[in-house]
Amino acid sequence: MSRLKKTLLYVSAAIVALAAVGAIFKDDATAKARKKEKPAKYIFVMIGDGMGATQVAAAESYLSYKAGKLGGEQVTFTRFPVLGLCTTFSANSNITDSAASGTAIATGNKTNNHFLGVAPDGTPLKSMAYAMHEKGYNVGIMSSVPVNHATPGAFYAHRKDRNDYYEISLEIPESNFEFFAGSGILDFNGKKGNLEDIDKVLESKGYDVCYGLGELAESDDESGVVVIPASQKKEAALNYEIEHDEDPAEEDRLGEVLEAAIDYLGDDEPFFIMCEGGEIDWAAHDNNITEMIDAISRFDEAVAVAYEFYLEHPDETLIVVTADHETGGITIGSDKGYMVDWNGIENDSLPADKDMNEKERNRAFSVAHNIGWTTFDHTGAPVPVYAIGKGAEKFAGRIDNTDIYGKVVCE
Repeated sequence: MSRLKKTLLYVSAAIVALAAVGAIFKDDATAKARKKEKPAKYIFVMIGDGMGATQVAAAESYLSYKAGKLGGEQVTFTRFPVLGLCTTFSANSNITDSAASGTAIATGNKTNNHFLGVAPDGTPLKSMAYAMHEKGYNVGIMSSVPVNHATPGAFYAHRKDRNDYYEISLEIPESNFEFFAGSGILDFNGKKGNLEDIDKVLESKGYDVCYGLGELAESDDESGVVVIPASQKKEAALNYEIEHDEDPAEEDRLGEVLEAAIDYLGDDEPFFIMCEGGEIDWAAHDNNITEMIDAISRFDEAVAVAYEFYLEHPDETLIVVTADHETGGITIGSDKGYMVDWNGIENDSLPADKDMNEKERNRAFSVAHNIGWTTFDHTGAPVPVYAIGKGAEKFAGRIDNTDIYGKVVCE
């Protein structure tokens, strides 16, 4: 080999080596920059339980029908600039339940189905709510379903059985979080009904239990509150209850509760809020298309409240909207060709069949309008992630539900 060729070979090797070293330093600088990155001052993590991409598409199709169009209408969160896709499998199943998926989102760790806030070996895990509380953030945990249910519970409780509702409730005051709200409290007196009223327990630990937003407005307690509906006073909330006895106009809707939480926490100090639309999942379990769309609408009202806050604080706010899993395996289309028939949806236009149970009737009603379902349970389908605000770009592309923790907390 000639001297010139050898020289060129050495120079080429040196250039490759320098490039590699440069890449290492660049990666190291990027890693250091990420470590220095601070989380948003105001954080909203909003979970539509059971709300897959097709649930959202069905709601938007119905909104478009109401506007006299075939499509084009959108809910608030599908207008967000960042879109990702999130896998949801649990530690012991490719189809997760809400406890395992809630834990994955909240803590960044996979766990077994039915486990809440603990690893598969039972070790307690720290949720993003605790992490942000340690950073000086005020914390609000709220849901349209009972506050001790799986998804809200994943952010503050630690149990190997998600059905330990009374014990989960006892962890509310142990968290020292500032604001809790839900549609009630399951097992108000324990599974056998022989334990102390949970509201008395919470009050003895320093929390003001407010029955409805009216009582919250009158409360002067700044150390911590738990808000549940006035209709649930001294009563155990019903599990999987999606029909409301009260006049809907008189109920505290999720968006109103979120407004109250923002007012209670204030914007002088940073806050972290987890807000769940839980009855989307319950309606999908029943294959109840009308209630599911209404539940998504109520959830979107809450997202709109968060978005209005973002518009006032665009450089300091992060909103992440996602789901813990998909429920029902819904399709827009079943066996009637290429059109969804939304006519008659509002008045439940399918004669009752005495031989059908409620779930079977709901499915038959959906199919009659060309909406298909594959199951009454969860599926393993990935779910969408919508984000806007400070750090939103980190949620683009394919991620796992365990990735959400680090992207929110900036760890």
